[in-house]
Amino acid sequence: MSLRRGDIVYVAVKGPYTTKPRPVVVVQATETLDLLESVTVCPITSVDLGAHYVRVAITTGRRSGLDRDSWIMADKVVTVPRSALKSPAVGKLDARELSRLEGALRTWLDL
Repeated sequence: MSLRRGDIVYVAVKGPYTTKPRPVVVVQATETLDLLESVTVCPITSVDLGAHYVRVAITTGRRSGLDRDSWIMADKVVTVPRSALKSPAVGKLDARELSRLEGALRTWLDL
């Protein structure tokens, strides 16, 4: 499966914050995606918890591939096995959304 940073894919892996297949955003550098059998992602939720300094809003539509408005959880960044990815990219972030996600990751990780 060919991936790029900013792609939205579905992942199925059990964990404290991933109890069901859910959409995620690939945040790992595109140039490094083929180096290992793992991918670093941020999960997406449709529940607005109000933590907008580390949660990035994305809207439904063809570009995102999502069926409801959602939030990228920069506070839940995780590395998953490539085998856990259950779909080719269903959508992708636009440049503005990716920039906001990068800012949220910098805030959360104090980079």
